[in-house]
Amino acid sequence: MRVSRRGLLAGTAAIAGLGALSVPAQALPNPFRWVRYNVTSKKGQDMLKSYAVAVRKMLDLPLSHPHNWFRNAFVHMMDCPHGNWWFYVWHRGYVGYFEQTVRKLSGNPEFAFPYWDWSELQEVPLSMFAGVLTPTNEVYAKYTKDLPTFEREVKPAIQAYWNTLNADQLAQQKLRGYESFDDLWKAVMGWDPVNQKFSIGDQAFAITEKARYVPIDNRALPPKLAGECSFNDVNGGLAPAQFNASSPETSFTSIRTASHNDAPSKTGFFSILEGKPHNHVHNFIGGYFDAPGNWNPGPYGNMTNNLSPVDPIFFLHHANMDRLWESWSAKQQKYGLPDLPTGADRVDFDKDPFLFFVDADGKYVLNGKAGDYIHAARFGYRYDKLVPYVPTATKVAEGAAPLLLGASQDGGTVSLSAPAGRMIATITFERPTAMDAPRQFDVLVNAPADVKTVAADSPYYAGTISFFGGLAAHGPAHAAHAAHNGGNRVTFVVPLPDGLAASRFARSPGAKLDVRLAPPTIQPNFPAPKLLAVEIHSR
Repeated sequence: MRVSRRGLLAGTAAIAGLGALSVPAQALPNPFRWVRYNVTSKKGQDMLKSYAVAVRKMLDLPLSHPHNWFRNAFVHMMDCPHGNWWFYVWHRGYVGYFEQTVRKLSGNPEFAFPYWDWSELQEVPLSMFAGVLTPTNEVYAKYTKDLPTFEREVKPAIQAYWNTLNADQLAQQKLRGYESFDDLWKAVMGWDPVNQKFSIGDQAFAITEKARYVPIDNRALPPKLAGECSFNDVNGGLAPAQFNASSPETSFTSIRTASHNDAPSKTGFFSILEGKPHNHVHNFIGGYFDAPGNWNPGPYGNMTNNLSPVDPIFFLHHANMDRLWESWSAKQQKYGLPDLPTGADRVDFDKDPFLFFVDADGKYVLNGKAGDYIHAARFGYRYDKLVPYVPTATKVAEGAAPLLLGASQDGGTVSLSAPAGRMIATITFERPTAMDAPRQFDVLVNAPADVKTVAADSPYYAGTISFFGGLAAHGPAHAAHAAHNGGNRVTFVVPLPDGLAASRFARSPGAKLDVRLAPPTIQPNFPAPKLLAVEIHSR
């Protein structure tokens, strides 16, 4: 089978694809100019030295400067999408511009972000505890010593910036539910519009000493997260054959919405890679995870909220997520499948406005849109290594939809026809709106009724589904939607592991799988959400 040019060049977008960009190809940098290396490599470690130089300079800049470290984090707070089909492309633009800024401020013209491949290195990189590469460093304290300090130092500058927003930018803020600067700042402080009170667990501010949960002497991913980040689980996330589809199990991206700032619809879904390893890694580093020593019920570290870029590891994590997008695109090209939306869907995808990015000269990009950032070539980088997809079934690898084995529209018990390959479950439920509701739930299959919580090595444990942030994390509009509808109806896609005890009984027609959610062991008494629908597919 012919391998695409993209595959041969370690994932760089093909030159022919430049014509699809909404800016002239001749205005772009050399698409093969910079290389993003694994953080474990010597070149990756060298890049961290330049990164640290730039971080220190950004921390020293006045908050009136767009390149100030905290000002940069507010770009994410005010505009980032999660749980929709713009998740990857928005973060590509955000990290891409920031990478150019680091290149300029560090004085290293070769700088490109290293990526943290958590499938290979199942611990937080040791180098990310050095100096300003951890947000617990004393240099951050001039902003985050305590809440009064944060409000005194940060709030006036963000309010001054808000006062400069144009009509289009204000319209985007309204889509998130920020009708005024006060609405935005209340969200920073953890205002929960569902329960009409402030929630310490939703607070975007993090005190210096608790800005990152993970300590240098206990960096390993806990067992459940290690499973979510494994090569097998990542391979399942690369399997979908469409960029976006109405069927969650066939969609690489999360649900399509009218705008990247819109609240999810009544039937929102998370794609595998966003809903599992992406969200779960954020939770772990920020202190919300299912193991002893977690910080439940808060306050949490930065990585659990929309000021997560305050933690420098954010950019290594998202460089890896971007690498997985490149890996999926290379797989699509290998099998002759589209790696972007097509037809009218592509038009709708491309035109969504991204109006809050800052370039390396400190200027806001006020005319950007999603279509500007669909190719890594827009920022002139490639990866030293992609993740090769290993097909679990030939027809699926070539674009065929997974085979539906059984479904239940009321609860989680599904009668199966004979599976033809590895099984995946799509699980729909209402996310609880209680302020103390878990942000993670374990998926159990055929567990006895008296089994309430499980460890990672349980034969009934099928994986963990995770939310990034609390219910109000993505703006009041999201929370208001949930309040109006009595909850937030959401679907997760969960590849079922081969070691699941139920798997050996599922090969006969008529076999039953009883799927349910369980609260994390850190909140064992929280009522598990009732499942509204379950589908079991086979690849």
